[in-house]
Amino acid sequence: MALSRPVAARMRWLSNLRLAGDDLACDETEARWRVGVDSEGLIARVRPTPPGSQSAGEDWGGDWLSMGGVDLQINGGLGLAFPELTSSDLPRLQALLELVWRDGVEAICPTLVTCAPEALRQALAVLAEARRRHRPGRCRLLGAHLEGPFLAPERRGAHPAQHLQAPSRAALERLIAGFAGGPEADVALVTLAPELEGAAEVIAALRAAGVVVSLGHSGADAAQASQAFTQGVGMLTHSFNAMAGLHHRAPGPVGAALRQGEVALGLIADGVHVDPTMAVLLQRLAPRQVVIVSDALAPYGLADGSHRWDERLLLVQDGSCRLEDGTLAGVTLPLLEGVRRLAGWGGQVTASIAAATLAPRRLLGERRPLEQLLLGQPLGDTLRWGTAADGRLHWRRPVTVPQAPPP
Repeated sequence: MALSRPVAARMRWLSNLRLAGDDLACDETEARWRVGVDSEGLIARVRPTPPGSQSAGEDWGGDWLSMGGVDLQINGGLGLAFPELTSSDLPRLQALLELVWRDGVEAICPTLVTCAPEALRQALAVLAEARRRHRPGRCRLLGAHLEGPFLAPERRGAHPAQHLQAPSRAALERLIAGFAGGPEADVALVTLAPELEGAAEVIAALRAAGVVVSLGHSGADAAQASQAFTQGVGMLTHSFNAMAGLHHRAPGPVGAALRQGEVALGLIADGVHVDPTMAVLLQRLAPRQVVIVSDALAPYGLADGSHRWDERLLLVQDGSCRLEDGTLAGVTLPLLEGVRRLAGWGGQVTASIAAATLAPRRLLGERRPLEQLLLGQPLGDTLRWGTAADGRLHWRRPVTVPQAPPP
């Protein structure tokens, strides 16, 4: 009787790689790992390499391995704005999910900015149908991110004033009654201004439903922000934007979150919403708290120029989106471009990759270390990161079959 080959003999090994996980040691001291891929292209082994030793296998030369990106704040793309979704938009929505997948993002929280309640509920229903139609080659739809309508009018930014609402349990029920809360359900994340009267009961109801609550478009000072964190608010939406800044006598929500130490710091790393110096400072103060988001709007995937956004005109130039009055509204840059820029500004490669691939998962409740998360994942769904000759960070999906040696 023929004996079957040992499992190890059929394993393809990748060696001398780094994991973009929770270990945020400097690049020179980061541990090296080896990864075994089975005959079906699934990651079956993730093992540390003892310092000073060499392992057989395909040498990655110190490149990083990560999960795909997770974007907690993306408002649309290919001309499609999520709050305007109707059932006829499903084909274009599916095309957008394929584009986002090609841009290295595994999952998104589709973001619904402040809009009419009827439009919000219709959009949630369309997103639920698209979630049921998921297939490989498209990014997954997590629960939606409701950015509003419980926002401070003076900090509303590009949100339409006519659809803002005062927070209350009754108002919340009118918005999301019949929709489930949680990362994989209909609503995963809600941005609100916690200093508003009635916000505390809304925060309690959302947390009880498994929804992450984020402070944003808020006039809260540091004391009010700290109180919100004790009530269950776990994130800042686009830190520094639409909130008080970081001042030595008035630390604001950002200072309060840094002091608290566990609140996620959403960051649009385009260099426009937040100056690169402040972005790097934020990362160096709290590398595990930073969560890179794209804040991409409907023109994502389209050329610069003039585009419609609800009844308004959106002007897009060099990846930045502004209203006609100059109000900064968002970007058209992919999520992983923010990783490249933040890593280039501050040189913290592992922390920058983790900020878009692991930190969002942590906020949504994932607690397993990266080496466990990778087990069972198709290698072709992960990301390989390396630095080019000019020092710029780049990514690609790893090849799923070993390349033949040169003749």
